[in-house]
Amino acid sequence: MFKPLITLISISLLSFLHAEPIVNSKAVLARKQVPVLCYHQIRNWRASDKQKDKDYIIPPATFKAHLKMLADSGYHTILPDELYNYLTTGAPLPSKPVMLTFDDSDGDQFTVARPELNKYGFKGVYFIVTNNLGKNKYYMDRKQVKQLADEGHIIACHTRDHMSFNKLKGADWEAQINVPTQKLEQITGKPVKYFAYPYGIWNTAGLPELHQRGFKAAFQLDMPRDNKDPIMTIRRVIDCGYWSNQTLDYYIKHGFGKPVK
Repeated sequence: MFKPLITLISISLLSFLHAEPIVNSKAVLARKQVPVLCYHQIRNWRASDKQKDKDYIIPPATFKAHLKMLADSGYHTILPDELYNYLTTGAPLPSKPVMLTFDDSDGDQFTVARPELNKYGFKGVYFIVTNNLGKNKYYMDRKQVKQLADEGHIIACHTRDHMSFNKLKGADWEAQINVPTQKLEQITGKPVKYFAYPYGIWNTAGLPELHQRGFKAAFQLDMPRDNKDPIMTIRRVIDCGYWSNQTLDYYIKHGFGKPVK
């Protein structure tokens, strides 16, 4: 009669040992934000592209110029674990830290971005929409995702098919969060602990769902952070295709605010 009880205690203890420590949100808000840049498509503009599309589409020449500017200016790329440790414990970061993130699994993030990252010794974070993998010639496949992970880049979850986070309910949590996360872990052989909101949209009600699923942090776009859960609403800025090097430099230096006192 004691065996089920012992098993339950063992499972509970194991969960406790592997659980992330409780985050002090006040401490997170009190630390200076770190610049996090976001990229989507890296290709030349087409005649059919509207102005709003150019927010998300950066021409390869512009992308290359921006990365060269970062390297020449002494920026160092960091990865999510480093950012998490800094925000939650105050762990030191390299001088002039910046994080480079890539959304949606676009193929040019492998064919164009990866060689440029390698050129400067930079590492990136790839937020993968799993239904896009191998979808057509414009998207990455599983082999490329595995290669990125093997080379030290971070593979993270961006849902199954880019469903808006604020619409998730019921079985959606399994289909859009659990299943793609497990798929990415199978592809890479590494744990997936970070998440990015499709369209940058999030809602407070859904944040506990990410905690329950073991995510350490989540990334939005350029909206105010949640005061009670800033670790799950880390800000990013899209590096727009029409920005000059000077504009990007300005946003890195001035677009991430001051610590909240």
